[in-house]
Amino acid sequence: MTASEDFASLTSQFRRELLAHCYRMLGSADEAEDLVQETYLRAWRAYQGFEGRSSVRTWLYRIATNACLTAIERRGRRPLPSGLGGPGADPAAPVAAAPEVPWLQPIPDALLASPYDGPAEVAASRAGIRLAMVAALQYLSARQRAMLILRDVLDWPAAEVAAMLGTTTTAVNSGLRRARAQLARALPEEDDVAEPAEPELRALLDRFAVAFENGDVTALTALLREDVALEMPPMLTWFAGREDVRRFLTSKLFGTPGQFRLVPTMANGQPAFAAYERGPDGVYRAHGALVLTVTAAGVARIVIFLGPGLLGAFGLPPEYGRGAVRPALAPDPAAAPRPAATPGPVTARDLAVPSWPR
Repeated sequence: MTASEDFASLTSQFRRELLAHCYRMLGSADEAEDLVQETYLRAWRAYQGFEGRSSVRTWLYRIATNACLTAIERRGRRPLPSGLGGPGADPAAPVAAAPEVPWLQPIPDALLASPYDGPAEVAASRAGIRLAMVAALQYLSARQRAMLILRDVLDWPAAEVAAMLGTTTTAVNSGLRRARAQLARALPEEDDVAEPAEPELRALLDRFAVAFENGDVTALTALLREDVALEMPPMLTWFAGREDVRRFLTSKLFGTPGQFRLVPTMANGQPAFAAYERGPDGVYRAHGALVLTVTAAGVARIVIFLGPGLLGAFGLPPEYGRGAVRPALAPDPAAAPRPAATPGPVTARDLAVPSWPR
């Protein structure tokens, strides 16, 4: 076996979890991909000197964490609009864009999924990459982020984290207490984000897609919690409360039925939709990605990430023309495709939404 083959056999199995780690640190799927590449390049260059004093996994995490710390020092944090100011007061007023802000980005679940993960690993991975979690992490210092992720998400011993970060166990425990306290102020209570059981979740998502594609604001509003929030990075303006969200959807987002088509997927361990908007020529073109926080009481948050380039990471094409078939992009390969993208109202029977991951 050559050195290259030996290196690949030892390290390739950790690529997906390193991507998740870098994403938690950075809040950007693109930057996380770049940092994983950088991690493997640094590891390859140092491989001849690797003496096995730690596991290969620990060694790679050390390289990845240090690369992320350097990147954060150069760029800073990635917020959502709700992290930069209060909600908009007038849903009918023009919204403000802030394209210069390095916004938090979603990450497709398909990039992180591993066929070898059991239910416990899947649940832990989803919890660690939920939008609210990653957004809250952005408010911690770079080293606090690393401490909290390594200790609370990956469950590493404090002594091992201290060795990785070049500090003491006491400093890690102290920094972790501060990070937990700050995170607790930014994150919603666990009971507030508990998802409904799968049948109810699937039914709600079906109704959401039907209402959105039909431009039926009344039906869509009925699925929202009273305290729902709507965010649309790179738009700085966001809205909170069912009535303000309803007014915005009515005045700014929806035109005629059939304006949008939604393709179900998963992002950040949450149900999501890729959105396509119909142009004057009748062709549906990539518009962005919607990530939903769904609770037993309804949809608590809708984050619409605007930008046609986002959908490439989900394995979706930039457009669908008349008669094109929408693929069933979901972890269930046997899921039936959705019907042709034809304008006009749709019903739940039309959607054939694929299986959402358990």
